[in-house]
Amino acid sequence: MRAQSAVALGGGHGLHASLHALRRLVDELVLDELTAVVTVADNGGSSGRLRGEFGVLPPGDLRMALAALTRGDAWGRTWEQVVQHRFEGDGEMRGHVVGNLLIVSLWELLGDHVEALRYMGRLLGTTGQVLPMALTPMDITAEVRGLDPDDPRATRTVRGQVAVATTEGEIVSVALDPADPQACPEAVEALRDADWVVLGPGSWFTSVIPHLMVPDLREALGKTAARVVVVLNLAAQVGETGGFGPEDHLAALFEHAPGLKVHTVLADSGSLTEVDELEQAVASYGAQLVVDDVALGDGTPRHDPEKLARAYAAIFEDG
Repeated sequence: MRAQSAVALGGGHGLHASLHALRRLVDELVLDELTAVVTVADNGGSSGRLRGEFGVLPPGDLRMALAALTRGDAWGRTWEQVVQHRFEGDGEMRGHVVGNLLIVSLWELLGDHVEALRYMGRLLGTTGQVLPMALTPMDITAEVRGLDPDDPRATRTVRGQVAVATTEGEIVSVALDPADPQACPEAVEALRDADWVVLGPGSWFTSVIPHLMVPDLREALGKTAARVVVVLNLAAQVGETGGFGPEDHLAALFEHAPGLKVHTVLADSGSLTEVDELEQAVASYGAQLVVDDVALGDGTPRHDPEKLARAYAAIFEDG
C-alpha cells in the first residue's frame, strides 16, 4: 500500500488518542504526512486564563495534540510529560500547564500562531504538524432545551465551551461567535490535499462539530477528494450528549453539516447494542460502517491508540 496523507480534526482527549494512533501509522510507513487541525474555543482552566489575560487563542488542545505526536523514545516521552505537566501549589501558577505557557511565549515572541506551533513541534521532535482550526478568538454558543422548568420545550442560549459541555439541558444546536472566524489557511490547504480526513472521537458539540461551523473549513471538506472517516464515541457524554446513541451522534453531525460526504463510520464493537440500526443509519448517509474493537478496555469510555491504529490501517488499505 502506498503511503498516504491524513488530517485529523478534533480536540481534547479524543484527538489526543486519535493522533497517538495515526502517529504509529507514520512510523509504520502507512502514512507519510500527518496534520492535526485543532478546535480553539476553550474558555476554561489554564487555557481560559491565558486567553483572558493575553487575548490569544486557547493553547490547551493544541498542546495536547503536540504531546500526542512526540516520538515514542525516551526523548519524546520525557518532553510529552514536560509539556503536559500541570503546576500544583497554592499560588497564582496553580493549574497552569507548562506547554500552554511555552506556546503563548512563542506566540508573543514570533507574532505568528502557525510558526510558533512549528517551533514547538521542532522542540518536541513531533511527527506531523499541528494547526489551529481558526486564527480568530471565538466562543461556542448552544441552543439548549429543558433549562426552563416552566416550559421544558423552550430553548435558551448557553455561551462558552465550559457552559455548553456541562449544561443540564438537551443541546439542540451549536454555533460559533463570530459565525465566520478566519480559518487557518494552512489547515484549509491540508484538507484540500489530504487522502484521508479523520473526524472524531471527542466531545461532540465542543470539539468535533465546531470544525464544520468554520465556513472555509466546511467548504474545503466539501471540495476535497479526501475520504472522510467519522469515529464515534464509545458512550454518551454527560452534559453534551446525555442520552445520545450512535445514531443520534451522526444525526447531530449531519444536521450541522448536511453536505458532508463521509466514506466510513468507525464504531467500537463493545459499545453497540443494535448494529443493524446503526448500519442502516450510516448507509442512509452514503457511508460504510466498520465495527471493530477500539476501546481501551479499562472500564472508561476511552479509545485505545494501538487498536485504533490497526483499525485505521485496515480502513486506509481497503479504501
